Amino acid sequence: MHVWEFIKTLTNPESIIRYGGIALLIFVIFAETGLMVGFFLPGDSLVFVAGLICGTEPQLMSISIITLASSLTLAAITGNMAGYYFGRKIGPALFTKDDNLLFKKRYVDITDSFYKKHGGKSLVLGRFLPIIRTFAPILAGVIKMEFKTFVLYSVLGAILWIGSLSILGYYLGRILWVKENLEWIVIGLVIITTIPIIQTWRKERTY
Repeated sequence: MHVWEFIKTLTNPESIIRYGGIALLIFVIFAETGLMVGFFLPGDSLVFVAGLICGTEPQLMSISIITLASSLTLAAITGNMAGYYFGRKIGPALFTKDDNLLFKKRYVDITDSFYKKHGGKSLVLGRFLPIIRTFAPILAGVIKMEFKTFVLYSVLGAILWIGSLSILGYYLGRILWVKENLEWIVIGLVIITTIPIIQTWRKERTY
């Protein structure tokens, strides 16, 4: 039961921040951007809510928005590095791995399809998309993308993703309507970022 409660906490942006603070926040961003088991974590909404709380509830997060954004950007970059090296180690075996509770082969297929369409830019665009955010750096390692190119796209993507969402949350959080409707905004973020994944999955199934 304690394990289930912990998992529920990890999927709720406000719970992550309220119960785990900046340390758990950094770990979740690291895990979602490079560890294969982190695909279910709420990256976009978490970064947005973190920025909002940073700007409106200093008793919960007594750091500046610059420190917050810098810390999360570094976590996102190092998470990608972990994913890249994991991909290089496991190699093509990833495409033949059997489904289990945490891994579904379709996640790799979706990312592979997205990657074939966008190339290295997937590491930038994919930052804003669940599942692809997790598997894109792993896939880059599998295909042995040149490391310097990988780092360039990875750093750029992390800065754009963390910077835009955290700063947006920081300033919009001062608007009363936003705070009162935060749950609906989080749901909206999930829906918006999931639509491209569904479209890619449907296209993948037609081939």
